[in-house]
Amino acid sequence: MRHWLLALLFVPVVARADDIATRAHKLHAEAIVVDTHLDAPDQLSSKWADVATRGATDHFDIPRARDGGLTAPFFSIYVAASYADNGAAKRAIELIDLTHRVVDGHPKDLVLAATAADIRAAKQAGKIAILMGIEGGHAIEDSLAVLREMSRAGVRYMTLTHTNTNHWADSSGPFYEPDFDPKKSAVHDGLTAFGKDVVKEMNRLGMIVDISHVSDATIRDVLAVSRAPVMASHSSCRALSNMPRNLTDDQIKQIAAKGGVVMINVGSGFLDQQAYDQFTAALAKARPAYLKLKAAYAKDPARLRSELLALRKQQDKPARAAFAKVVDHIEHVITVGGEDAVGIGADFDGIDDPPVGFEDVSFYPRISEELLRRGHSEAQVKKVLGENFLALFARVEAVKAKLASEPPATTVYSGK
Repeated sequence: MRHWLLALLFVPVVARADDIATRAHKLHAEAIVVDTHLDAPDQLSSKWADVATRGATDHFDIPRARDGGLTAPFFSIYVAASYADNGAAKRAIELIDLTHRVVDGHPKDLVLAATAADIRAAKQAGKIAILMGIEGGHAIEDSLAVLREMSRAGVRYMTLTHTNTNHWADSSGPFYEPDFDPKKSAVHDGLTAFGKDVVKEMNRLGMIVDISHVSDATIRDVLAVSRAPVMASHSSCRALSNMPRNLTDDQIKQIAAKGGVVMINVGSGFLDQQAYDQFTAALAKARPAYLKLKAAYAKDPARLRSELLALRKQQDKPARAAFAKVVDHIEHVITVGGEDAVGIGADFDGIDDPPVGFEDVSFYPRISEELLRRGHSEAQVKKVLGENFLALFARVEAVKAKLASEPPATTVYSGK
């Protein structure tokens, strides 16, 4: 009799879980799902593969994107720091061309998009909208003319720096290097005068200003100068994982107050303090060998890169966070900045430590289910999945329309 009573008590719990799963499946199928940072182009440039084939990159292909209900990923036009003053614009153009080739090769599944309306149209057509965002402001080679050409090519956001401070904006720095010192990246105390003109010209063009990777001082200056809302395309919350690439609560509040959005990075170090602490401990352990290699191959950059890669492979595999941490960060932004201030910028194909249970683009439905399970409304879940980003995009486009009579900026970088 006792077992029969326990079974009766258990039925409502199972029924509630099944109901949430059913609701989540329906909601996710209806929703527009945006991910503002996907590093597939960089992987495909190293090892070409057909994205129609499962496993084309570490975390992305059309079959897995369909499984995950992905509507609109931003392909990252990632220009590594090594290209600074060494063919950065050429590298960006090559990845833009690669993105066009990927889309053109799969017209039944993919469509190039450049506006919020394009994303909604792709959803209606049952296609995946591919957008582009530059990662690393050195890609414009200190030229507003090059910035405008990138915009004409379809680029719709630019991360002002990567891990390298460029000639006009400070980065938060290469936190993954064993001898990382943030003071070395603090060159300009934020944005230079030219950097401020870059931001203003992006506003005029309707390009979203992305403050992921930049220093706290650069964030401060961007928020003061930008005439449009800004975005962190792939950052998480410093209150939950205290690492340089994450945002403080004050920064989240200021971004939200300006109508911007924080897109959550799912790298385990971004999500989980314990994972990040293990990562920094491994760096400290590797530091002596790292410094010896830097000294030995200072005049041979190619050999140094290969030796450093070999050293990294000797390190323990990075710790991986639990999937629940992703939603913890989403909820933290909601608490601090409001339900309109958060979205997804997973950094897939750019990370090697995705959370357990959230290994690639096929796992986005887990976010819908977990948010519903935690008591969020269906409207709130749809905001997180994509509507918050679309609203930001529309606000940036509105600023562009307002500035339509403003002539292109003619500032020339002077080396100062």
